[in-house]
Amino acid sequence: MGVASAVMVTVLPGVAVPVESHASGRVEQPPGTLSITVPAAVSLGGASPGSSISRQMGEVRVSDTRGRRPAVWTATVSASDFTTPGGGAARQISRSQLSYWSGPATSTMGPGTRVPGQATSAQAQSLSVPRTAFTKTSGNGNNTTAWQPTLILAVPATAVGGTYTGTVTHSVA
Repeated sequence: MGVASAVMVTVLPGVAVPVESHASGRVEQPPGTLSITVPAAVSLGGASPGSSISRQMGEVRVSDTRGRRPAVWTATVSASDFTTPGGGAARQISRSQLSYWSGPATSTMGPGTRVPGQATSAQAQSLSVPRTAFTKTSGNGNNTTAWQPTLILAVPATAVGGTYTGTVTHSVA
C-alpha cells in the first residue's frame, strides 16, 4: 500500500503598505511567508485484510518568516480514501480507517509554545475529518517547527489484494 503525501502548501503574504515617515524611525519590512513541507511519498508496506499497519511518514516542517506579533499558526491534516484499480467497495479503504498522531516536536527554532495535535499514540485520531496536526499558540518573530507523524491504516477484512493509494494533505494557516 502506498500513501502519497501532499508536497507543499504556502500561504502567500499580502502586499506591504508603504510607510511614510519624516522623522527617523523604523520602516515596515515586507511580510515573509508561512509554509509547510512534507514528504513527497510514503509507503506503508503490506498488510493482510483484517490487520493494520503503522509507519512514520517522515518529517513535516512549518516555517514562519512573517515576523508577526504574535506569530501563531495551526497545521491541519486530512486524507482521501484509499483505492486500488478496478473499482467497487472491496477496492476502497475509507479515510476513516486511517489514523494519525503527530507526536512531539522533533525540532524547533524561535520562541513560542508549540502544541501537538496528538502527542502520544494513545491520542491517535481517525482522518475521517480534517484534524489539527500541530499549533503554535504564542511567541513572536520567525520560527520553525518539525515533527514526525505516524500513520496507522486498519485494512478491512473485506479488502481485496492490491496496491492502494491515497493522499494525506497537510496545510497551515
